[in-house]
Amino acid sequence: MRLSVPSLGRMVKQPLHIEFGPQQLSSYSGLELLRRYLRQRELPSRLRAACAVTGGDYGGGRLGLLVLALLYVGARRLEHLRYLAGDPLIARFCGLARIPTARTIDVDGTVVRTGATVAWAFRGFNPHHRKDPSYYPLLAHVAQTGHILRVKNRPGNVHDSKQSVAFLREVIDGLRTRFGRRLPLEFRMDAAFCQRAVFRLLAARGCAYAIKVGYWHWLPLKQLAAERQRWLPVAPNVTGFFHDLSIPPWNLHLRVMIYRKHVGHESPKNFQLDLFSPDDGHFEYSAVATNLALDLPALYAFICGRGAQEKTIAELKGEFALDVVPTRHYGANSAWQQLSILAHNLIRSFQLDTLATPKPRSRKRTYTYLIRSMRTLRFLLVARAGRLTRLGGRHVLRLAHNPATEALYESIDHHLAA
Repeated sequence: MRLSVPSLGRMVKQPLHIEFGPQQLSSYSGLELLRRYLRQRELPSRLRAACAVTGGDYGGGRLGLLVLALLYVGARRLEHLRYLAGDPLIARFCGLARIPTARTIDVDGTVVRTGATVAWAFRGFNPHHRKDPSYYPLLAHVAQTGHILRVKNRPGNVHDSKQSVAFLREVIDGLRTRFGRRLPLEFRMDAAFCQRAVFRLLAARGCAYAIKVGYWHWLPLKQLAAERQRWLPVAPNVTGFFHDLSIPPWNLHLRVMIYRKHVGHESPKNFQLDLFSPDDGHFEYSAVATNLALDLPALYAFICGRGAQEKTIAELKGEFALDVVPTRHYGANSAWQQLSILAHNLIRSFQLDTLATPKPRSRKRTYTYLIRSMRTLRFLLVARAGRLTRLGGRHVLRLAHNPATEALYESIDHHLAA
């Protein structure tokens, strides 16, 4: 039946009167589903055990859950806590009858550009804000799911590879301890990690790798590319070849893929090989050292898949406040990073267990499941208004009727009960 045009509109004659009063209303009904998932994973008890030594009236475990709740609803600073203190589902999520104030937690809010008073924050390599002190955390990213295995906070003035060998050793040992020594591990890294110690560690631990190699003056990559007559097709507008590269100072022999990408205009990267004839057009040259038994196209696709981590890092900064520095203390700021990573990993695992659907396999070896961003998940699931009532002797969360939301909640509830 076709509706009449006049019935589609609604007359609004005057503004609504706004009043504030005690109500068991929530703006974040989806937190209840997340709370059930975290209880199934025993996260509250594990946080209590990890924070037992911190003491305090509220308990470190409950305050940790409170920070997770803030990140899930979209709050980026602890000062936003006072605007959420009246929401019953936030209190229920972290197991508190009374929400503490920001003063209780004893932190203040600021941004990544920390100023001169934040401990261990120094001027670093940020091209957009060169004069601003910062941190430079190191992360290990799981390509197939987007989880962050480990994060190591560092001052902003260190090189990319600073503490990388110890960091990689911790990642490998942690995975092998948990999943067994036969677990195959593959690493892909940029040229900052092209170091003798990194190659020796990965070879000794039986790990596969693909690591970018810099066009350094003491390596013959530029000469090899200049002397090459036959370039093999790799991908559209990309050609390359393999070469067994010997590095006497490191006492290493590496299998290196040298490839070039044809670009339509001169770019800053063209300075690498300015000796070539202009008739060849403009090319960007790169090299990758690997011990993987892959052909040229497969290896090129594999190393290109490394860029997918940038999407995860962008979401960590934009939706999980990884770029927020809440205190002047290095340890507290590092703990904030750990909580940001924990919130991100838990929401990824939540989706894998309830919502995610498989994606076709890719030679880039990136996401194997369709994962929604936190911004989308917050709109679809978390930020749904509801009323907490008591019916028949039990608490009930009642939401406005919406077929799409009802189907989504029922689907997630079914997976959680399975």
